[in-house]
Amino acid sequence: MKAVLCKSFGPAENLVVEEVASPTPKPNEILLDVHAASVNFPDTLIIEGKYQFKPPLPFSPGGEAAGVVAAIGDKVSHLRVGDRVMGLTGWGSFAEQVAVPAYNVLPIPAQMDFATAAAFGMTYGTSMHALKQRGNLQPGETLLVLGAAGGVGLAAVEIGKAMGARVIAAASSAEKLDVAKQAGADELINYSAESLRDRLKELTGGQGVDVIYDPVGGKLFEEAFRSIAWNGRMLVVGFAAGGDIPALPANLPLLKGAALVGVFWGAFAQRQPQDNAANFQQLFAWHAEGRLRPLISQRFALEQTAEAIAMLGQRKAVGKLVVQVR
Repeated sequence: MKAVLCKSFGPAENLVVEEVASPTPKPNEILLDVHAASVNFPDTLIIEGKYQFKPPLPFSPGGEAAGVVAAIGDKVSHLRVGDRVMGLTGWGSFAEQVAVPAYNVLPIPAQMDFATAAAFGMTYGTSMHALKQRGNLQPGETLLVLGAAGGVGLAAVEIGKAMGARVIAAASSAEKLDVAKQAGADELINYSAESLRDRLKELTGGQGVDVIYDPVGGKLFEEAFRSIAWNGRMLVVGFAAGGDIPALPANLPLLKGAALVGVFWGAFAQRQPQDNAANFQQLFAWHAEGRLRPLISQRFALEQTAEAIAMLGQRKAVGKLVVQVR
């Protein structure tokens, strides 16, 4: 089979496409014929050895995929060969086949195509867990989404609206904000052209925002927290801005009566699989109703995977980038 390989930690241009042996599924795994795999921010880190997991070299990056079950391990009972599924792999998805733990696999709804399914799991799973379990977002509350035109950001905008919140989308350009508006954002802030804090004060009448969803980190981290409401919750989702991980003066949560909350969906999905499954039942229902519409902005062939990862790493993408394997 063909696979994108990382043979040494480094930039995306070092990735190669080669023929390798197909994996053999372990007793608790399935073998997936990959039809589509999406590009996510962890892919930009794992190939440089900067992610919390470092697979042994050589390896294929790619944290999630959708396709058809080609084989099942002896201990797998809830899936069958031929099932259309989506899976969280950690790495290995940028290949024609990948072995996936069966507990990380979900059937794809009949109305969902492979590309949409590949673009759905990590971004919507992360944002749903963040807003429901970690942020306890309530109808009528105000949600600020930073990096609102990225994959998880757009998912947070849509889910926030579905949960009944007033959504303020913040991004670095008018083009990105237009995408967030189309996803349902009520208010828009271009933090490259105006003060985030001043605009939030204006939009909330000085009360601040109830929940902040931050997948970006960087210089806006503390500024956003200073705009949080009493009893507010700031969700630490990721650090797409790169550079140093931001720090927060410990007196700010005290003065605001606010919480700084970590979001790690991958660990949640493994530790609380029933809660994760319930989240996806709701997500699939909202998708069927047309309330969630994953934006796939570009599609790439397997041989173009390095280009897609580099584009995401440079923050040039809006929505999701998908590698179309079949």
